[in-house]
Amino acid sequence: MKTYIALFRGINVGGNNTLPMKDLAAVLEGLGLQGVATYIQSGNVVFQGKAVDPALLSKKIAVAIGKSHGFEPWVRLLEMPMLEAVIRGNPYPEAEDAPGTLYVNFLARVPPQPDLDGLEKRRAASERFQLAGDVLYLHAPDGIGRSKLAAALEQLLGVPVTSRNWNTVRKLGEMARAA
Repeated sequence: MKTYIALFRGINVGGNNTLPMKDLAAVLEGLGLQGVATYIQSGNVVFQGKAVDPALLSKKIAVAIGKSHGFEPWVRLLEMPMLEAVIRGNPYPEAEDAPGTLYVNFLARVPPQPDLDGLEKRRAASERFQLAGDVLYLHAPDGIGRSKLAAALEQLLGVPVTSRNWNTVRKLGEMARAA
């Protein structure tokens, strides 16, 4: 059995795509996944399953949710070594003291033609970012809600993105290691 971390985009946000975590866990268990543990209402799940292609399992999960709840969320599925590499690869360790200002943006894939100039132009003077394959780290000391860079990530990268703050990334790592 492998440990997987599922990051759901756009569920339980602003009253849209409502999916209680209890229901989400039941859908995953119905797919034969085991040890399902959710973290906060925004769609973070750790579970175990047979070794399979993560892209295929992501699609299978989305389709199952579509059947049970009427919408198919985008799911970024990570294997434990990937999450560990993301945690170890944080280019801004000094920002961990204020984990609400440090975000990891998980991309659907490595962006084929990211607009790095556009990212730089939207970056506030206090912000820093680093694109590392299919992950973009963003340190936004003035808050993510005010960040023009954060608001434009998906458009400028050209791929779907789901973001998690450092507290959530760290907690998911703890959950996955304990699974």
